[in-house]
Amino acid sequence: QVQLVESGGGLVQAGGSLRLSCVSSQNVFSFNTMGWYRQPSGKQRELVANQIRGGSTMLADSVKGRFTFSAIANKLSLQMDSLKPEDTAVYYCKVGDVWGQGTQVTVSS
Repeated sequence: QVQLVESGGGLVQAGGSLRLSCVSSQNVFSFNTMGWYRQPSGKQRELVANQIRGGSTMLADSVKGRFTFSAIANKLSLQMDSLKPEDTAVYYCKVGDVWGQGTQVTVSS
């Protein structure tokens, strides 16, 4: 069973940046899918970035041009720039069918 440990969340002003990390106990490239999701308080979890094995990264329209997804064998990263208050959410990494524990990102206006 792959285990995922997230870090990097916090409080930041609008226009600022954060980098989220998701350390995996197994090689992420051995799984069919990997990526990031977020869940604002009281709302549904939504896709932020996803990559299919052998394919390219897909980003939600709301974060294109601001967020960057990357991955190495045992870590996923999400670089978040030009943050907006509407980016406030709990962010989750996902590898295959396994979720990270979530990390809170709060963007103040």
